[in-house]
Amino acid sequence: MTDAAATAVEPEGEQRQRITPAQTVEQEIVVLDYGGQYSQLIARRVRDCGVFSELLPHHVSIDEVAARKPRGIILSGGPASVYAPGAPALDERLLELGVPVMGICYGMQLLVHTLGGRVEEAEVGEFGRSELHVSEPGVLLAGLPREQTCWMSHRDTVFEPPPGFTALASSTGSPVAAVQDQARDIYGIQFHPEVVHTPYGQEILTRFLTDVCGCEPNWSAASIVEDQIRRIREQVGEGKVICGLSGGVDSSVAALLVHRAIGDQLTCVFVDHGLMRKDEGEQVIKTFRDTFKVALVAVDAETRFLEKLQGVTEPEAKRKAIGAEFIRVFEEEAARLAGDGEGARFLVQGTLYSDVIESGGGTGAATIKSHHNVGGLPDDLQFELVEPLRALFKDEVRAVGAELGLPERLVWRQPFPGPGLAIRVVGGEATRERLDVLREADHILQEEIRKAGLYRELWQSFCVLPDVRTVGVQGDERTYGYVVVVRAVTSDDAMTADWARLPYDLLETIASRMINELREVNRVVLDITSKPPGTIEWE
Repeated sequence: MTDAAATAVEPEGEQRQRITPAQTVEQEIVVLDYGGQYSQLIARRVRDCGVFSELLPHHVSIDEVAARKPRGIILSGGPASVYAPGAPALDERLLELGVPVMGICYGMQLLVHTLGGRVEEAEVGEFGRSELHVSEPGVLLAGLPREQTCWMSHRDTVFEPPPGFTALASSTGSPVAAVQDQARDIYGIQFHPEVVHTPYGQEILTRFLTDVCGCEPNWSAASIVEDQIRRIREQVGEGKVICGLSGGVDSSVAALLVHRAIGDQLTCVFVDHGLMRKDEGEQVIKTFRDTFKVALVAVDAETRFLEKLQGVTEPEAKRKAIGAEFIRVFEEEAARLAGDGEGARFLVQGTLYSDVIESGGGTGAATIKSHHNVGGLPDDLQFELVEPLRALFKDEVRAVGAELGLPERLVWRQPFPGPGLAIRVVGGEATRERLDVLREADHILQEEIRKAGLYRELWQSFCVLPDVRTVGVQGDERTYGYVVVVRAVTSDDAMTADWARLPYDLLETIASRMINELREVNRVVLDITSKPPGTIEWE
């Protein structure tokens, strides 16, 4: 909460008794997803306020919601009209759980429509920035400017609040843009507080979490480390654990977290599948074996992975083939490590919350693409999974890495897909020749990005090698070479991303080096697609 919000005096008639936050770290806000493009971002912004939040499908059972004992429930936006046949509905039993509820956009309209207010299609939609006029600040808007901007994305509009509700604000296109029923602790806002285009959005979320739900901001990197160490010890006991270490920030943080919890019960297995970036294998071995003194087995498996990828061109097939072969390697290494004794029963993976969401984790979630460590696992998996990062977004993982003492260059290493360069060879087979071309092109890109001082500013920067050749002219001769696509994006959490506006002179240097140094390449292009509609990776 800002100082202004903290010292604000609420107008007469709107004062309420402050809820004393419970002295516990076990607190959660449940966000129910009604299909909105910003649903994941709501959960992320709640965590930014220091409170754990998880996204669940809107039709999850009441029993599951109640079992989590949430401090509050947030209903997300969504594309449907609340009055249309088949539109996602509100189970009114949610309002009987005795916890505060706040609806955002469609979530507000759903509350209003269900409880007897009036929601109709407006003559003109309201998309983008809008002017918000606060008439009665209530709990959520107290202490904030009476005139402010906000971000809207809707065509239906609330014209009348339900009985017992107070209309708090209006906007350019919404007669009722915020409501509250303070007696029942039910709130609604038509605009999106979770996006940066709503300047006071985070203050509004903070007000709901602290003043309404009674949450204490104790979700932090230190609390995550402490909690996960306890959970890991409870899960594995005295058992032996094996970790698939790629050297990326996810698997690195997962490995160090487990090592902190159980010490020499952990053995890391680094599988060099021939799909990594240039010199990456040597760097991983040196860092973990020599610096962190973690028990590490390095496996040269390039040939067997390339054999599995022969003739495979479809991206999901690549992911599943690589994921399955990873598990087979782990099983073999676990057997070798066991000898005559008990082998490892547990497998550590650096699965993130965004991996789970994109792989269709949870009932009703759409599968965007299978991640090798989520949707790509074989059915006959012989290990029990240990996934200490499964509930975390990428920037939370970085914070945990820093808390564990991971070097800055590893903490801020850009994300790299588990299937490696194989899925960046697009539309064709990942042959050794194509992988080598892509590896060298990527090395050039990373060198120039670092020289320009832009590495930390970018979420990801990488090259894609489509199964396309084009005609060119080099040295007065006709060439027929590969096309290299440069992809660079900015993002906070990988749920949304924008293409990076790299300087023209930098792009010129990158393209010139690739064409001059790589005989197989005669054309370089730039991908300027945001997410959505595209994903960050091509496959």
